[in-house]
Amino acid sequence: MLVIAHRGASWEQPENTLPAFERAIEVGADFVEVDVHADTAGTLVVTHDAPKRGGVYATLEETLDLCRGRIGVMVELKTPRRYRRHRVVERTVRLLSDADVLICFQRSPLEEARALRPGIRTCQHVGYGVSIRGARDAWAAGFSDSRVTPRGLAAAYAVGLVSLVYTVNEPARMRALGEAGVAGIFTDRPDLALPLFRSPRR
Repeated sequence: MLVIAHRGASWEQPENTLPAFERAIEVGADFVEVDVHADTAGTLVVTHDAPKRGGVYATLEETLDLCRGRIGVMVELKTPRRYRRHRVVERTVRLLSDADVLICFQRSPLEEARALRPGIRTCQHVGYGVSIRGARDAWAAGFSDSRVTPRGLAAAYAVGLVSLVYTVNEPARMRALGEAGVAGIFTDRPDLALPLFRSPRR
């Protein structure tokens, strides 16, 4: 089971910040998930909501520098078509390593990413206008925990998709998803998830 720290270790540090990513590394998560927008100058900034003028945000570059070689990074592009003039997809793809994953709710940015860089791992969120069949060219399908079903997991498996579920914070639910064959969960509490799926260190 992949344990993906949702916006970093957001249960004890401000989400989408360098301290949150550092803490996720310290607790041993497999990946951090970060949200990316472009600001008015075109800088790729890490924030869940659209950046506000005068706001202070980590940039994607410094986030990747912090994480490189220490933890995998899953980058979610937030409404990338809004920032088309800033070439957000192209620039993000250029920054990612082979170990990283690009995520989006929309299909076309991920299609663009795969055309620019064949072999890049992508995660297509499904159930909000994109079917599992529509995600078949991705590496993974992302399911909302409120919408994931055994049928949906089976359908993803049938077309060769890895199944990831977001956002799961209750240990009992984490365990149930693991038993259902889910490959990974996004969680605000990797500290609770890791003991369920890792042998204690000796």
